[in-house]
Amino acid sequence: MGAGKSTIGKMLADRTGRKFIDADNVMVEKTGVEIDLIFEIEGESGFRKRECKLIEELTALDDIVLATGGGAVLSSENRNFLKQRGTVVYLQASAEQLFERTVKDKKRPLLQTRDRLGKIKEILTVREPLYKEIADEIIATDGKNVKQIVDALCRTQSNN
Repeated sequence: MGAGKSTIGKMLADRTGRKFIDADNVMVEKTGVEIDLIFEIEGESGFRKRECKLIEELTALDDIVLATGGGAVLSSENRNFLKQRGTVVYLQASAEQLFERTVKDKKRPLLQTRDRLGKIKEILTVREPLYKEIADEIIATDGKNVKQIVDALCRTQSNN
């Protein structure tokens, strides 16, 4: 959450001539409601079930740049779809950087807590090993702007 998946993904898609898809935006379009309302009504488990079906569908598409929600990796099924059907880039950011990027964001259900930084650290403890497990490439984003990150991605992709 707040690593820059959507912003970086859009720019990367533009630079590579691919279509950009944000899985969370597709979820909102399909359900007609915001993610936080799905969490409120169905809980995290209900949202994750919907997300898994969506990831299966989206990873079957060709020639796209896909930004998933940060928690998509929690499902082994999602990890398999992502790893087997595409190139996975982990945009790695420190807890402090993620806190700064999300401090005013009221639409992230998991961060609606008094100790937002503590919650981010807790989430990273669980998710980071999963991100690393499926990542074909890890890009450290702290202290870098979007253009620098996309430039680095384009360089490494052209070398592969």
